[in-house]
This record gives sequence, structure tokens and C-alpha cells, in this order.
Amino acid sequence: MAERERVEKAVFEAIDEMNSQLPKGIVIDKSADAALYGTTGKLESLDFVALIVEVETKIQNEFGVDFMLTDENLLSKEKSPFVTVGSLVEHIQDVLEENE
Repeated sequence: MAERERVEKAVFEAIDEMNSQLPKGIVIDKSADAALYGTTGKLESLDFVALIVEVETKIQNEFGVDFMLTDENLLSKEKSPFVTVGSLVEHIQDVLEENE
């Protein structure tokens, strides 16, 4: 399985886990353009934090590495990597490549 597919698999598993915990009627879509956070996102701040922790856990399990999504470099990014599912997947790929 290609690295992007593995990242997407882990992110989608985290989304499935979150969807099972969200209030009825609130669902995070598993598509690249699905909004996660911000004005069009469906997650409250605590739900967003729970999703990030779940994604980190899934990535650690899938790739067998210590992995954290948040760091001081995020503050200097012009565009947040947490706006959509696609931007999150791209950010995870970048972080994994930087740590190889």
C-alpha cells in the first residue's frame, strides 16, 4: 500500500472513531474536501482535539513511529493544515517525510 493510502486509511479510521462519538446528525465526511475545523467545519474545539489525538494514535500504529501533529512550526504556516481532510492528509505526509 502506498504511503498516501496508508495515511488516508489511518485518518479515515480516526474519522470513523470520531463519528461514532459525535452527536446524532453530525458526521465528518471521509473525502479530501470535507471541512474539519474553522467556519465551515463540523467539530467543536474539544471534538477537534479528540480527532487530532485519534489521528496521531492511528498514524503511530500504522507506521510504527512516534508521531505528533502539532508543533511550533504550525504557527508559522500561512494556511492551517487542519481545515480539510485533504490538507490534514498532506500535512501528515509532509511530517512523515521530514522525519524519515
